[in-house]
Amino acid sequence: MNIIKVKSYQDMSKKAAEFIIEKVRRTPSITLGLATGGTPVGMYSQLIEDHKENLTSYKDVSTFNLDEYIGLSGDNPNSYRYYMNDQLFNHIDVQKSKTNIPRGEVEDLQKECADYENLITENGGVDLQILGIGSNGHIGFNEPGTSFDSQTHIIDLAPSTREENARFFDRLEEVPSQAITMGIETIMKSKEILLLISGEQKRKALFQLLNGEISESFPASVLRKHPCVTIIADEEAIGNTNI
Repeated sequence: MNIIKVKSYQDMSKKAAEFIIEKVRRTPSITLGLATGGTPVGMYSQLIEDHKENLTSYKDVSTFNLDEYIGLSGDNPNSYRYYMNDQLFNHIDVQKSKTNIPRGEVEDLQKECADYENLITENGGVDLQILGIGSNGHIGFNEPGTSFDSQTHIIDLAPSTREENARFFDRLEEVPSQAITMGIETIMKSKEILLLISGEQKRKALFQLLNGEISESFPASVLRKHPCVTIIADEEAIGNTNI
């Protein structure tokens, strides 16, 4: 793992955006795996600013998002399709037809999982996957106990995950209890992974990622088996960790 230490969340966001921009400029038809939540918001803002100022183009880029809540349509403000459109896609020149996110409101969810997995494979896989990490070690929505061999699947969200994400909803009760997520095997097939970690609340997760055993009880630990992982972490997340 290549670990890049930065001072602040703003520095992490800028460094992550620079990392992606360099890849996009080098390979205009790159396939990006994208993440949602609070961590990547600053990075997406930096990508938009660069697109407007420096005209970095995404017209040939394809994207695959990690996950989507079950039961929310794409026009629901709490859905990840809405999030991606609002935070990034509506502000750059990416072709919406090349942006892929699982559909959480379809009738046949198992078919949606299989179709999404096949679509990733048919596209040639993900070149660069962006990840955050949950306090319990989840990546995507792969909660503790998820098999390292899992592909795109339905997951029951852990109470801690729902509580973490409740800040985006009016009430905890509104947070869906299930999601469709890329599986751990799917994520691990990505050619390169960029993991963003920010804030004191993620300090224990970062420490366990680097020092704990590789175990399905802490899904992110599997990343230590991937040949090309870059971590960008800020000082609050690093703390006194000896890295």
